[in-house]
Amino acid sequence: MIEIKNLYKTYDSANGPISALEDINLTVADGEIFGIIGLSGAGKSSLVRCINLLERPTSGQVLLDGKDLTLLPRRALLEMRRSIGMIFQNFNLLEQRNVIQNIRFPLEVSGTKKGPAAARAEELLELVGLTDRKKSYPSQLSGGQKQHVAIARALATNPRYLLCDEATSALDPTTTQSILALLKEINQSMGVTIVVITHEMKVIDQICDRVAVIDHGKIAEVGAVSDVFTAPKSQIARELILPNAKATEAITGGEKLRLVFNGESSYLPVVSNLIMECQTPVNILYADTKDVGGKAYGQILIQLSDDERQARRVLAWLEESGISYSREGSVEQ
Repeated sequence: MIEIKNLYKTYDSANGPISALEDINLTVADGEIFGIIGLSGAGKSSLVRCINLLERPTSGQVLLDGKDLTLLPRRALLEMRRSIGMIFQNFNLLEQRNVIQNIRFPLEVSGTKKGPAAARAEELLELVGLTDRKKSYPSQLSGGQKQHVAIARALATNPRYLLCDEATSALDPTTTQSILALLKEINQSMGVTIVVITHEMKVIDQICDRVAVIDHGKIAEVGAVSDVFTAPKSQIARELILPNAKATEAITGGEKLRLVFNGESSYLPVVSNLIMECQTPVNILYADTKDVGGKAYGQILIQLSDDERQARRVLAWLEESGISYSREGSVEQ
């Protein structure tokens, strides 16, 4: 279990101290995939680097399995770090080493004998699907292949925890899907607890169990992904879930509703049924839904007619049909 208690991180600058993290309190349970999401500059990377003390907190505690890392002497801290793997946005591979040598590197540093190190590297190569590229150098690999190597390297010492700092942000959508699928497999088959740092809600939505939303160095909200996705409590979470909704704020007219789909049948034409049953037009301002195994996930932002009776009919139909929605408020007419 990872426990972060009352953590602060301040950086010195020519213009005085800069507060990066303020009073962070989080618990990551064993075996879960925990997401931390926020905009650029929110403090995500500072937080994940404080978890393994690559950045030492200004104050507060970071407990790993009950041991406060901030109090450990250097040798004991290095030993504890062997249980924490980390992958980065820019891969951080050693260019002068080939794939198999990159994977073996942490084992060499830890003093593992050559035979067991080679066997472990081969095992991890098979896990990430790169057995045919073991003699290739990083310059000969695609971005996705480099990240697969980085994941294998992070797993070399059999860590119990894996920290992923924007691990998919430099990758195309198809490659991102393969990396997320691999992380989920690692979590399920190896029992590795994973912390995912990202600015993309789609990453959180696909693999995480719980999520913390960070804004300007503070935790805005924490909860199950489904709860935060369907009923965000903070403004920053709403912006991350509906990134294009702000552009609709200036649109005048009737009330706006956010329809949330969290596993309803994707074969049901909800908007078409709404229009036909209520005999009223609606304006679709934004939509982001996807079909997963015949189920719909996502949300649609619609604007109702400014006729009050028609708007009431729509609200009544949504309630009767069991469609989750929230009011986005009305704008000046």
